[in-house]
Amino acid sequence: MNTLAAYIFQHLKGEIAKLIVGLDSAIESLVVSLLSDGHVLIEGSPGLAKTLLAKTFANALGLSFKRIQFTSDILPSDIIGTVVLNRKTGDFEFKPGPIFANIVLVDEINRAPPRSQSALLEAMQERQVTVEGKMYRLPDPFMVIATQNPVELEGTYSLPEAELDRFMIRVNINFPSKEEEVEILSKKDKTGDSLPVESIDDVQLINKVKEEVKNVYVSREIIEYIVNISRRTREDYRVMLGVSPRAELSLLHAAKAKAALEGRNYVIPDDVKNMVTRVFNHRIILKPEYQGLVLDSSYKTLEALLRDCISSIEVPR
Repeated sequence: MNTLAAYIFQHLKGEIAKLIVGLDSAIESLVVSLLSDGHVLIEGSPGLAKTLLAKTFANALGLSFKRIQFTSDILPSDIIGTVVLNRKTGDFEFKPGPIFANIVLVDEINRAPPRSQSALLEAMQERQVTVEGKMYRLPDPFMVIATQNPVELEGTYSLPEAELDRFMIRVNINFPSKEEEVEILSKKDKTGDSLPVESIDDVQLINKVKEEVKNVYVSREIIEYIVNISRRTREDYRVMLGVSPRAELSLLHAAKAKAALEGRNYVIPDDVKNMVTRVFNHRIILKPEYQGLVLDSSYKTLEALLRDCISSIEVPR
């Protein structure tokens, strides 16, 4: 491993492992997204360490962290901030909301009404918010980690496609294995959640790694491979709407970050294969007769569909 990204990844895995057992794919997805200026949607039942993962991830990086608990009565101003009157000066001043942090955890994103969900769109895409006609830049780096419970549907709102598309990756967290559960209980029995982690605490280093990822080489054959897989999703008989060019670009960035995490400065087909499901699984709309199956907690229908698409495309040599 001879890249800064690989060093950062190994450090984060080691520090997060002090508190969390397993979740290797989720940890990798968070690092890939951070280094690609993306955002992550994590789905899973309550109690699977989604919130702890996000908080530990931010702490290990040494970045500012804010948590927003979405509820049915949350307002856009509760997220992005508002203008208030300063009684001492008599002037109106902007009071930033919790969105102004490097890592923002949005818990149960599907519990907020659409108007409040849409408050995230500008922040996630443009990395800025607009209040009373004035634009305010968000910190750099900036990343949203959102969670939702895919099983409990009462009192929730479906995320609009435009918002889903702003997430680079969707990760599904399943229940741990028996061995992992035993390790979890043993670890928590001794340390709880209070064990400190060693943070990188160097924003310049993180931005340098992001620049390293941007410079990872991608051949034209790999680009055509990504496009061919994407186009095949639009042709599958189970699909009503396949992935867009924005999704292709997300896959390209994710594959570059994956290559860097592996210590390479060039992308190989396996980097693309490894990231396809995580990048595409929330961007495909199935035909009505197949949509019911997507409620399966392991997303087996979408995973099988994407495996079929990948296997039908010739791998570049």
